[in-house]
Amino acid sequence: MSEQQNSPAPGANGAAAPATGPVVLNLQFTKDLSFEVPGAPEIYLTMREAPQINIALDVQARRLQEGQETYEISLQIRADAKTTAGATAFIAELVYCGIFTLNGVPGEMIEPVLLVECPRLLFPFARNILADVTRDGGFPPVLLAPIDFVQLWQTRRGQPSAAPVANA
Repeated sequence: MSEQQNSPAPGANGAAAPATGPVVLNLQFTKDLSFEVPGAPEIYLTMREAPQINIALDVQARRLQEGQETYEISLQIRADAKTTAGATAFIAELVYCGIFTLNGVPGEMIEPVLLVECPRLLFPFARNILADVTRDGGFPPVLLAPIDFVQLWQTRRGQPSAAPVANA
């Protein structure tokens, strides 16, 4: 009895051809990372409890080349931490990006894919980086709760300044 393997057809060089779906994450990277403790070292000595943290999050999308469906998606996160006395404990800023290619995505779906689905794929990695940098900075790690990117996108669309990114 012979065995059959279900494998993709070989590509031009004999290697298996990569599978492509409607959304392909080509690359992800940290574009910018900043961590500041303006009151160090005194802040460590005077802080009695975990700081209060304010999180700001934004998603940006831009087409990399006209005529191609390749986009850079930027997940921008800023964490401002204050002590109970109001002093700045730390400021962390992260811009985490992914390069995505869209294959056969209908025109009306491009914006939600770019601003909802793509950031959803990047978020766990950005969350981990922010937790690591705040922990390594001598503070309790900032563990971001899951983000509702659909709600973020819908809120953004309700603002008059929100323009569709698909035409950018």
